Amino acid sequence: MRRQCRIWWPKQLSLTEPSSCSFLFGWFVSCAPNSFDLVVAFACDEAALCRCQSSLKGILSETNGSMSAYLQDKSMFSLLGQCAAYPSGNDQLLKIKTEDDDQRKSCNHGTACAWNMQDMSRERNEQWSCGCYKVNGSLEKHRRTAAESNHWIQMICDSHRIYGRNINWIPKLHHIHWNGKIVSQCDVHVVIYDAPRYGTHHFSVRSWNSSKQVRPLLKKPKWVTELQQKQPLNDLDAVILATNSATASKIIFERRLDSKRFCSKFSLICMYSSRLWSQSCVEYAEKAALHKHSMWSSLVVDILLGNLIGSTLLVHSESVCLCVMNFANDSTNELRSGCVWLMGVPAGFKLNTELAEVLGMISLNAIQIWSTLWIIVGSLSIYLVKGLAIFGILFGITVPAALVIDMIAIVTLHISTLHWMISLVYSQQIQALAALWRLFRGRKWNPLRQRLDSYDYTVKQHIVGSLVFTPLLLLLPTTSVFYIFFTMNNLSIILICILIEVTISVIHATPYIDILLWLVRRRRFPSGIWFEINSCHSKSIHSPNGVCLEKISSKNSLQEDNPSGRSNVLVSILHSNFLSIGEIVLPHYRKVFSGVSRSFVGRSAYGILTGKRIASTLGTKLPSTMPWMSIPYKDYWCLCWKSILACMPECSCHECEYVIH
Repeated sequence: MRRQCRIWWPKQLSLTEPSSCSFLFGWFVSCAPNSFDLVVAFACDEAALCRCQSSLKGILSETNGSMSAYLQDKSMFSLLGQCAAYPSGNDQLLKIKTEDDDQRKSCNHGTACAWNMQDMSRERNEQWSCGCYKVNGSLEKHRRTAAESNHWIQMICDSHRIYGRNINWIPKLHHIHWNGKIVSQCDVHVVIYDAPRYGTHHFSVRSWNSSKQVRPLLKKPKWVTELQQKQPLNDLDAVILATNSATASKIIFERRLDSKRFCSKFSLICMYSSRLWSQSCVEYAEKAALHKHSMWSSLVVDILLGNLIGSTLLVHSESVCLCVMNFANDSTNELRSGCVWLMGVPAGFKLNTELAEVLGMISLNAIQIWSTLWIIVGSLSIYLVKGLAIFGILFGITVPAALVIDMIAIVTLHISTLHWMISLVYSQQIQALAALWRLFRGRKWNPLRQRLDSYDYTVKQHIVGSLVFTPLLLLLPTTSVFYIFFTMNNLSIILICILIEVTISVIHATPYIDILLWLVRRRRFPSGIWFEINSCHSKSIHSPNGVCLEKISSKNSLQEDNPSGRSNVLVSILHSNFLSIGEIVLPHYRKVFSGVSRSFVGRSAYGILTGKRIASTLGTKLPSTMPWMSIPYKDYWCLCWKSILACMPECSCHECEYVIH
């Protein structure tokens, strides 16, 4: 099987003219023995690395420690290889003499290799026979160790241009040191990506708000099991995570290089800069920042709406109070007239006169008592309206909205009480009729096993059951009419409270800052990736018009057989798909309404038919709180301070110790 190499190359390196020799830093990600991904984060010239030859290993270790734990488990941040640029007159490079056993032996035993170019003998740096530059000091030892034990890549600058993209050149693979062997023939896929930056853009394989928990199937097909057992050719999650960490790794690496020189003078700057880049992955930093900003934006909108509506209520408090009083009086009169109507012949139904009078008189007395108390409360209504307006101005619209729900529950206490009383009579009557109906069928309910069992009733039990069943069945229409009337009134009140509850949840759940950022910069909300094919060629022969005519595998890798033995080279540009406004907003609403049971309507309908108690709230959830709302504030700030100290570079100077203590 041919070896396959995918090189993720930052676009910024191809915008300017390349230097004579640059060292590449990034990650090697490999899942299969014959394929790997090479994610280039940045390039550094030899002069910059000469200052830290002795401490390069420690700098790489510290930079790798600043990356996310998942990325550290998949790959280590390291020195990947070299990228060399040559004068335009010496573009024809000699091929590697792989058939020469002496050269293979010298490379495998750690002798650093270089380009065998006779016309470049005047170059300043010495070169080894396989094409790699020879450098001085411990840097050459580090390069030789990497070439022998793991991976080392040698690349050159190709003059291939991508028009319309401001890309002057793209990298071209010369050879790879793969586990101590030199590999020059392999399928190469060069993916040019724009290095993600915080506040600008990043890449994401999955959707922005997609959940990792997927409901498992009851029985997986056989082909799914076989597909899961196969070893994947690439780890795209780790690769995209590495590209999102490229900019942070560059900044951390450069700061480590200059930490010893500037730490004594700018210790505070080092501390705050380390805190600034404590989240190395742009995707993680974006999600954390948007979560925080969503909370503050909802709070700001809440305050603005509270000031707007509260100021309006405060100015028109008297007219609002008058409207509330008139609505309360009209509702009471309609409720009283409805009870009188039920005591007669409602809609032509002949009811039991005695029972209708008893239920009607109880209802009228309760309404009259509450109307008398409402006169006293009505004199204080102007102060209640002004209090709600002040609460809205000070604390936002959701606080007076929640108070309105409580005030509605108190004001309509007589309706809820009458509904509870009538529903108790109605439910007991329904249960008694159901039990007597089972008696006539010779069945009995078994509460332990939750089922109906056969039972032999006596003659006396049947007689008593018949005597009780008849009046209960004849009185059921009268009870049902009163129950339906008060249920309709109680449901109207519950629906109003649920509407206010939903409004509060929507105000808190709407991601205002996400919507604003989506309108300004849509690239901050990626949803999947795609590749724009620029060219596809074998060796250095480009296809006409820069269009790839070969078929690309669905696994994003070149797997076609190449009988000629020449390497397939594919050049593409990495792009992102973006979320729509609905895909941004709906997950927030779905999370808030996740507490609402799907059987809410069914259970409510069953409760209404059987006379049982129904829920008066929908059960929505508020958005998740920030950490300082879940733990004591002292513990939170102690954790913040310790994380700042943990990110600071180790320094033995007295000034840094003074700042820390």
